Amino acid sequence: MTDGHKGRCLCGEVAYDTGAAPLWLTICYCRFCQRATGSDRMIEPIFERAPFAFTQGQPTVYTLPSEGSGQDVNVHFCGKCGTKLALTFARWPDRLGIYIGTLDDPASIAATPDNSKHIFVSEARPGTILPAGVKTFDRHATEIDGTPIEPTVHGVQFFVEG
Repeated sequence: MTDGHKGRCLCGEVAYDTGAAPLWLTICYCRFCQRATGSDRMIEPIFERAPFAFTQGQPTVYTLPSEGSGQDVNVHFCGKCGTKLALTFARWPDRLGIYIGTLDDPASIAATPDNSKHIFVSEARPGTILPAGVKTFDRHATEIDGTPIEPTVHGVQFFVEG
């Protein structure tokens, strides 16, 4: 039995199996993620790329440079219905992020202070509420060279002001 999670696009043309449990959960508030989801944030479980597989159909890929790092981000989406399924990154070639809403059971991966980080909170919409005890970062959680950045952890619920 696999520890993976299954998911698919809206029309079912493209399906996937992550092949493993997520490494962590990224909650991102950057403008790219806002545009990509049509929401105020993206909830993105991050997986090892090697065990991940598209099990039905193949997605179309749109590539653009990241405004944050300048390195390519690849958006994998269904060419039939347009659902965005996954992201791959030139910066992290061994990782893959999925759009959590495409999971067959999105509630199967819960965000906790231990497994999640909130990034680009500097771009969060005014009125965004960040839970107490989570790791937050103004922008990325690492420098371009991979050096970790020390998170800010608020002891109480934090309200992002405009």
